[in-house]
This record gives sequence, structure tokens and C-alpha cells, in this order.
Amino acid sequence: MNGVETMAVDVSDLARLAREAPLSGSRLQMAYAWRPEPKVIELRYLVSRAPGQPFTLWCVRPQGDKVPSLASQCPLLGWYEREIADLFGLRFADQPDSSRLVLHEGAEAPGPPLDPDFPADARLHLAGDIGGMPEVAGDDVQRLPWGPVRADVVESAEFVFFYIGEHILHLHAQLFFKHRGIEKRFQGLTAQGGVVLAERVSGVGSFTHALAFCQAVETAAGAPPPPRARLLRSLLAEMERLYNHLHYLGHLAECTTLKVGGAEGKLLEERAKQLNARLTGSRFLRSVLTPGGLRRDLDPGDWLAPELQRLNVEIEAYKDLLANTGTYLDRLLTTGVLERQVAFDQGATGPVERASGLDRDLRRDHPYAAYGDLAVRVPGRTAGDANARAEVRMEEIAASLDFMLRVIDALRPGDVLSPCVAPPGSEGLGWAESPRGSLFYAVHFGRDGRLARVKIRSPSFSNWRAFPFTVHDSNMMDYAINEASFGLTIAGCDR
Repeated sequence: MNGVETMAVDVSDLARLAREAPLSGSRLQMAYAWRPEPKVIELRYLVSRAPGQPFTLWCVRPQGDKVPSLASQCPLLGWYEREIADLFGLRFADQPDSSRLVLHEGAEAPGPPLDPDFPADARLHLAGDIGGMPEVAGDDVQRLPWGPVRADVVESAEFVFFYIGEHILHLHAQLFFKHRGIEKRFQGLTAQGGVVLAERVSGVGSFTHALAFCQAVETAAGAPPPPRARLLRSLLAEMERLYNHLHYLGHLAECTTLKVGGAEGKLLEERAKQLNARLTGSRFLRSVLTPGGLRRDLDPGDWLAPELQRLNVEIEAYKDLLANTGTYLDRLLTTGVLERQVAFDQGATGPVERASGLDRDLRRDHPYAAYGDLAVRVPGRTAGDANARAEVRMEEIAASLDFMLRVIDALRPGDVLSPCVAPPGSEGLGWAESPRGSLFYAVHFGRDGRLARVKIRSPSFSNWRAFPFTVHDSNMMDYAINEASFGLTIAGCDR
């Protein structure tokens, strides 16, 4: 695959390689399956190495319908194995948790949904309860199901609490009520059509999803975009980060009952979105990207930098008010602590992992767009609580604004689009550091030059796996604040 170092791996060597990876400073990022031939399944394991070194991809051809599970050595792979089992029908031996993930317990399907023989008009039927509940016993233990319809416009998910009084013993999160089969929908699309779909995986991550997809296509085609396009891409990625982090702070303030603080954060978010619309015509930065660069040139002119500077004055004042409000800090400090080792084992990413002492960011460690030319500051914390996660985002806002001003200053006239046609049978990997963390797209083109397989590794898929570990042994009063402090999206996870 272009953009990474690939190595063919025998099934018998998988467990050894998984054990040795952390010892060399490597970390498994994701696993997925695809069909190079209609009746052949191949597993791909993506491994990140030291900063500046290329990613490694293990390519495994299973013999039969069962392969060894790596979830015991690398817990974050547990969800990927369960997803592969649901969608491809492949089984993993000695898996710690073999329950369904994407297809709920009780769902009846005519076959694995990503099998080429799966009927296009097939409908899933539920034969019974979704099941999959853990056994939490005790005379005083109560069980509280919450969802899948919760409140307002909150996305659908069911959370089952096992608790005594206010003390939460265990949280079981059942997601994928809104699974849309996005990866299957890519099949048969052109690269240009794939951009439109990528922008709709998660609305609040429209730009970085499209960016990671376009970069995957560009590595498959061996066609990097022009310098001006790379600079503008980096500018837009940070504009997306800005409005997301402002929304985050407003929502977190609201969850701590600071109604005015919540409204102020949402107002600043709106101001940032208006700048998006003025520059691109889209508040969510859609319809700008295409493989090879941008669909059209953008002109920040002499207006964007002063507008960002004026907005920054208001943002700094807002952050100071939050940081000096005792009732706000009291609710965040020591709430929802994610230990460093748990963050590593469960695959936490983005501000969540950087608040737990893990210093990783794709913009710096594996630069793309213009991040290799203009460095971005990456803040971090070690406490791992809700306050640390908020502080990381606060500092990222300042770092993003500084970076955007330097990008605007560095812009020079030039082309924004280069020819980009991925050859039939090619494949590529693209990545971006979204507001919520590391985002990967792996693309495979068929013999007809259309997309045959697209795999999305979204940051919320990773962070939702880590989140329950901060809820167990906590209390009911802190739950909403803890969930808000993670900045999760369900659409980005469910796909």
C-alpha cells in the first residue's frame, strides 16, 4: 500500500509480533478486513512506529474461517475483531469478548453484510432482546437502562448503569443504533463521489474526514497536491478544530450548570462557523476538497487574519472566566480519571490521550498537508481527568489560532489542484489529526478504477471504547460532565 511499509505475515506469527510491538515503541492502531478476490479475505493490521517513521501494515491471509485473537495482548483490537466478525463472518479464537458489536444480539441477517453475495435489498430483523449484558449481581444492585432515545438532539445509544445509590459499579454502552453502513456505501463510487460521502460520516468532522480520504487517494495515485493547496488544507483543518473546541467548552460549561457560560461558548462557536462560511461558502467546510487539492481557490485576503485576532480576544476572555470559576472547576477536577496505561491499552486518541500523559499528534509525528513546513504546538497534561481534557483543548485553541495566522502569512499565489487518478488495483492510506484525535482512511481501488473497499478508523470509535473505564466506580452526579469532557460523537463511531 502506498504511504506505508507493508509486510506479509503468517497467521502463526501474529501473536509474537503483537507482543513485541510495544517493546520497540510501536503501537497497533487498527485492524480491518477486505476482499482482494471475491472468495478471499485478507486482514490488515496498521502499526504506528516512532515519530517520523512510516507506518507498517501487516497483511495476513487466514487459513479457514478462524484466526487467533490479539485482543489479550492489545486490548484496543477487541472492537476491531468484533466488527470484522460481524461484517465479514471471520471468527477469532480465544477472544476475550466475542459478543456482537455492530450487529446487535438478536439481529438476523442473511449473511455477513460485507460479503459480496449479501443481497442489496436485505433487511435486518430483530429476533429478541439486544442482550450482551454483563452479570452484575448483589441484593442492593440496581439496573438503569438509559436510551437509545435520550434527550433533545442527542444521538442514539443505550447506556445501562449498574449502581448502588449514586455509586456506579459498571456501565454497559450499547452503540451502533445508527450504523449506516458507510463503508459499504463507498463501494463502487468514484474517488470524487467518495469525497461527498466522507464529508457526511460525521458532520462536525466533515473536513478532516474528507481530507484523510483525499490523502489516501493521493497516495494511491502518487499525486501530491500543490503547495498552496496544502497550506489552505491546513488552515481549514484548524478552522474546523476551532469551532469544535469552542462547542466543546460551551457544552461542558452547560453540563456544570453554567448557563451563561454555555451560551457564551456556543456564541463563539457560531462566530467561528460564520468565518468558515465567509471563506468557503460552507459553515461545515464542505464541497472544498477533491483528490489532488481543492475544487477552487480560496482567498483569505486581508480580512481573515484580523477577524481571527478579534475573535481570539473574546476567546481568551472566555477561557479566563471558565478557569477562574470555582463551581466549574470543582465539577471537573478528579472527575472521570483516565489512567495513562488504560488510555494506551484501550486506544484513546486526541485530546483525551494527551490529557492522560500520552504525547502523540499526527500533525507533528507524521506530518501531512503543510504541517511539515509549519510546526504546530501540541499541549498535554498528565492528570487524565475532565479538567485536564478541558485544559488541553483550551491550549489547542490558542495553538490553532497561532498556526492559522502563520499559514495566512505564508500563502503565495499558485495552483490549488493537480491531476490525480488512482490506477486500477491501487491502494493508499491517508490520515489527519481531527479535533477528536487520529483519523485514518485506507482505500482500495478495484480493477474498474472505482472504490472497492474503504476502511475508516475514526477517533470516536477509539475513545468510546476507553470512556467506560472512567465511569466504573464513579457516581451518577458526575456522569454527564464526564461524557461531555470526552467530546465524543456517536455518528463518528457508528458510521
